[in-house]
Amino acid sequence: MTLWRTPRWLATSVRNKLLAMALLPLLVAFPLLVLALALWGNVAYDRLLITKVRSDLAVARGYFDQVLIEVGSGTQGVASSQALFAALQAPAPDGPSALPAQLNQARERLGLDFLVLYQPQGQPLARALPAGLSASDAAAPLASMPAALRDSLQDNQQRAQARLLLLDPQALEALAPHLLARVRLPVVPTRNAAPSTRTVEDRAMVVLSTLPVRDAAGRTIALLTGGLLLNQNLGFIDHINRIVYPEGSLPFDSQGTATLFLDDVRITTNVRLFQDQRAIGTRVSQTVREAVLGQGTTWLDRAFVVNDWYVSAYEPLQDVRGQRIGMLYVGYLEAPFRLVRYAMLGAIGLIFLLVMALSALFSVRWARSIFRPVQRMNRTMQRVQAGQASARVGPLRARDELGALAGHLDQLLDVIDDKTRALQRWGEELDGKVAERTRELEASNASLQLAQQQLVKSEKLAAIGQLTASIAHEINNPIAVMQGNLDLMRETLGEASLPVRGELRLLDEQVERMRIIVTQLLQYARPTEYAGYVENLDLNRTVDDCLVLVAHLLAQTRIEVVREPQATQRVGFNRQELQQVIINLLINAIQAMPEGGVLRLRTQDWTDEHGAGGAVLRVEDSGTGLAPGVAERLFRPFFTTRNDGNGLGLWISLGLVERYGGSITAANREDGQRGAVFSVRLLTEPQAPEAVNTRDGRPGG
Repeated sequence: MTLWRTPRWLATSVRNKLLAMALLPLLVAFPLLVLALALWGNVAYDRLLITKVRSDLAVARGYFDQVLIEVGSGTQGVASSQALFAALQAPAPDGPSALPAQLNQARERLGLDFLVLYQPQGQPLARALPAGLSASDAAAPLASMPAALRDSLQDNQQRAQARLLLLDPQALEALAPHLLARVRLPVVPTRNAAPSTRTVEDRAMVVLSTLPVRDAAGRTIALLTGGLLLNQNLGFIDHINRIVYPEGSLPFDSQGTATLFLDDVRITTNVRLFQDQRAIGTRVSQTVREAVLGQGTTWLDRAFVVNDWYVSAYEPLQDVRGQRIGMLYVGYLEAPFRLVRYAMLGAIGLIFLLVMALSALFSVRWARSIFRPVQRMNRTMQRVQAGQASARVGPLRARDELGALAGHLDQLLDVIDDKTRALQRWGEELDGKVAERTRELEASNASLQLAQQQLVKSEKLAAIGQLTASIAHEINNPIAVMQGNLDLMRETLGEASLPVRGELRLLDEQVERMRIIVTQLLQYARPTEYAGYVENLDLNRTVDDCLVLVAHLLAQTRIEVVREPQATQRVGFNRQELQQVIINLLINAIQAMPEGGVLRLRTQDWTDEHGAGGAVLRVEDSGTGLAPGVAERLFRPFFTTRNDGNGLGLWISLGLVERYGGSITAANREDGQRGAVFSVRLLTEPQAPEAVNTRDGRPGG
């Protein structure tokens, strides 16, 4: 059913494409629209705030200009009044003595801080004396007109509007000594202000109007100077603030402020440094100072004012010479408007998010009406692929091409199901016939292999027996002759044989070795003639006895012997022959570890499915292990991996074990360690090899 794998990704692709087509305008266009609207709204909102503060500055500047006009027109009204002219023309002592009182009444009526009358040459005539002055201020002698006032006179001869003027402490003292207390201000260190070494601001910013007093002929008979001191003039600045920011004019609890600067120092303000302390003496930031006082531009932007951010407007103020001597400021707290801005942007975002969610829901529902039939067909094909041949799409509400495609798919699945059932029946019949023939062939092959193995082994044993008997017969005779002659030489020579005694002993050993080899050959060739007495042996005890016999070999090595005696079954074997087999395996393991290692001897019980049982001995070494292809040839006669070996030890051991129905196998260790393991499987009730072959079909067990 592999032909149905393609529609799985096909249906997923169609669904993803439809969803992408439905949601792409929402996920891309809407966020971009929200972002553009947010950016535009942010810029537009900033422009609205700037427009607002620009209009506030215009209102403040209009009132400031109105004050200049009122000071100028008020001073002009006093200068041109008939009362002042009459007082100046009255004879002494009534005329000049009445001038201070008259000037003070005019000052109070006009709301001025000072009103002083001078002679045309600048000598003082009289000045207004406000009520509540100290005796020293009231008795202070009149001083001549300061030079700055003469400059103002030259500029105001044809104009009634007052102008701004900076006066040093000496000039202010000559003009109005009672105002000196309001001038001296300590400069407060202010964050972001320009570096400065000033600690005190003692200059005075005044609104000043100096006008001539003329007689009927138009001659100047006196000079009248009137004005306001702006330093610490709290009523003036609070009135500006009330005009610009009346109660309730600013939304969201924002606070409006107004300030007059002399240079960059606040000389009157309603900005609070602390809760009840005005920020008089603080300085404007360096950025604003450079823009307004340095470049003469009007600042319309947010600015840090004392301790918070304000939407601010700063305008330079010029004196009678056109020099920038200060600034007029209005502004309101930005924080409430900032919160409103964020709330507005958040509301816009939520509205768009809601619209996006509703649109996405509608789009997804619309897309589902298209890809649901595709999904249904895809799931049907997956179920068919999983083995549910009866799975079908079924009727769909859609009457379009997708509905027709689903109907054709069900018809195709019905046809495929019928053909598949027929093929399965034919396949099952064919599989049954093939299995039956395969079982017959396997049985015949197994019988043939068993017979072939028995035949090959019999032929090998027969050939080896004949060859061994022939060799033994031919070799035994020369061996006997050699041994007899050696004995005769010893008897004949007597004491004379002592110089060659070592050579004679070496000949005896080699003759004995030849005899043993011949005996082993005969033992394997005719096992029944050499079979020993069968005993019921304890395999663990036999292993311990063999370790004693090879103890002299172990003493010469650095081999650690680890015993794991777990077998409880006894085995049927000839004691000497079993010792011969075990000793041979121990010697091979010792020779495999010339540098030392671990020799592990493990015994276990075993039982097969036929009820036969016994014990198995596993001899494990930590040597180099068996090379590839060695295990198949290890038990062949005369095969050896050592230069001094004869290749008969394992061959004879295998013959001895198989004589009693057991087996020997060799392999590399399976625990991931280096080394080989030899397993000797022994029976509790020994059987002849023929019986074993008849029982389980395996030669030699």
